[in-house]
Parts: sequence; C-alpha cells; structure tokens
Amino acid sequence: MKQFMLVDGYNIIGAWSELRKLADESLEDARDRLIELLAEYQGYSGKRVILVFDAHQVPGAGGHYKQSGLEIIYTKEKETADEVIERLAGQLSGRRSIVQVATSDSVEQHVTFGRGALRISARELLIAVKESESNIRIKLNEPAPRKSSFDSALSEDMKQLLEKWRRGLR
Repeated sequence: MKQFMLVDGYNIIGAWSELRKLADESLEDARDRLIELLAEYQGYSGKRVILVFDAHQVPGAGGHYKQSGLEIIYTKEKETADEVIERLAGQLSGRRSIVQVATSDSVEQHVTFGRGALRISARELLIAVKESESNIRIKLNEPAPRKSSFDSALSEDMKQLLEKWRRGLR
C-alpha cells in the first residue's frame, strides 16, 4: 500500500515555534529547515512526502522540485497551496493508497477529508517528526549486530560432542 503525506509548508512553519522563530529572521532558512526535517521523516517513515508552498502572491509559473529526496511544489501565480493539496488529495486517494494531509487549517482538513485523505495537525506532525528523530538517534547509537556464527546456534552439549570428535575422542 502506498502512503502519501501532503504538507502545507507555510502553515507548518507558522505552527512550529522553531520554524516560526527562523522565519522571523529568514523565511528561506525556515523553508530549508522544514525540508531537512521532512526529508529525514520521509526516509524513516517510508511515506512519500509532498511539501507544498504558496506562491499565489508571487508572479511566475511556480515549480516542482526534488530536494533531499523530497518532492516540493511551489504553486503557480494566483494558486494557493490549499488548492494544490485538495487536487492532489483527490488524485492520490484510492483503494491502494493512504493519503494524509498535514495542516492546522480546519477548513482545509475538512475539504481534504471529503476527498478521501486523513487529517493530521501541525502539532501531530511535529510529534511524529520528533519521534522519528529520536528513533534514528537510538538506531545510530546501537552497536552493530554481531554476525551470527554457527557456534552460537549450538547447544553446549552439541559443542562438547563436536569438540570430542575434532580431537578424535569418543
């Protein structure tokens, strides 16, 4: 089963205190940090994350990019992230897929839910991202598993018997 997560980028930036503080200094830095966090989350969760940023007040054609394995969409002029997310939710929802929409915009949550997507708030996404970071850190700090040897699979009795045979004793 395919799993997708559609993320309203600026909604998440406004909802997470770390990103909101970054955005006060540099919106570009906040976007980059969100991309970094979601790329790690995508790798850990196995979900295909699609991050959507509004560009409806910015002239131009918008764009579709891949960065750190993450799919990023900047909307076209006069198009909102909500419109793109609603369209994608309808396109991706199906019998063999699960679509989640990450936003704290309640209207957007209701519309995408009507199109077959599950809702996840900015706070719930933050919890999931922090949990994945923690699990990744734990995995990285675990000692590498020892290679299983034939010897470790044998009982003590069997080891003693084989040792006797090796030495030619009966």
